[in-house]
Amino acid sequence: MEKTYLEKIAEAADFLKSRVKKIPDIAIILGTGLGDLINYISDSIAIDYKDIPYFPISTVEGHSGRLIFGKLGGKDVMAMQGRFHYYEGYDMKEVTFPVRVMQSLKVKRLFVSNAAGGMNKEFQVGDVMVISDHINLFPENPLRGKNFEELGPRFPAMTEAYSHKLITLADYIAAQKGMRLMHGVYVGTPGPTFETPAEYEYFRIIGGDAVGMSTVPEVIVANHAGMEVFGVSVITDLGGKDIKEVPTHEEVQKAALKAQPHMTTLITEMLSSLD
Repeated sequence: MEKTYLEKIAEAADFLKSRVKKIPDIAIILGTGLGDLINYISDSIAIDYKDIPYFPISTVEGHSGRLIFGKLGGKDVMAMQGRFHYYEGYDMKEVTFPVRVMQSLKVKRLFVSNAAGGMNKEFQVGDVMVISDHINLFPENPLRGKNFEELGPRFPAMTEAYSHKLITLADYIAAQKGMRLMHGVYVGTPGPTFETPAEYEYFRIIGGDAVGMSTVPEVIVANHAGMEVFGVSVITDLGGKDIKEVPTHEEVQKAALKAQPHMTTLITEMLSSLD
């Protein structure tokens, strides 16, 4: 007999509890080219996605497929090295399944990162952008369908999808470190095509500063689950009618790798500053 969604979440969570002595209440989702943070996690235990019941498998180059448990910035964390995307063919329940498992494991704070194309004229390739808000252009909401009250309310507020407190902390750390830190609205799109010049202009006109193919589904589910969320994008390419460069996945990875030291410093220092 087919197991229910709640049963699948519980089974995956129970599996992880059986493999990890101390389950942390902080989780990190690492995006394209941003996996280097894993190297700074000490006392780590790695579990392949393929071994976790009902976990999807990441199919994208630059995305590993492991869940790492250990210490970063003096805090116990779990980190997803590689995430799942709508464009890979997964439905939204599959894309966000790991966040539901985190919820079952009592995660309170979620840090998400991604690579994004920039529309804001102030941005440069390699900039790190704190996500202040998002615009959801995915064709399906991950909360569509039956709502399970034990997971969250039917109509969750998204007024503060990204924690103001954590954004303030990021700004303070960036100022202390002399780090250039941008702020902006992230536009989430289904992909997998990069945007046309006209689309970049459209996203800018409707209030976007950066665009990508991830993050929004996980953030919606994390908010539904009552988690405090911090999001950050690495600006890996620039788009619009006045930009002639053609973005490629290889260029995106290269730019993301260049920004990794800043990302690592920011998130590590933020974690060490948390109560």
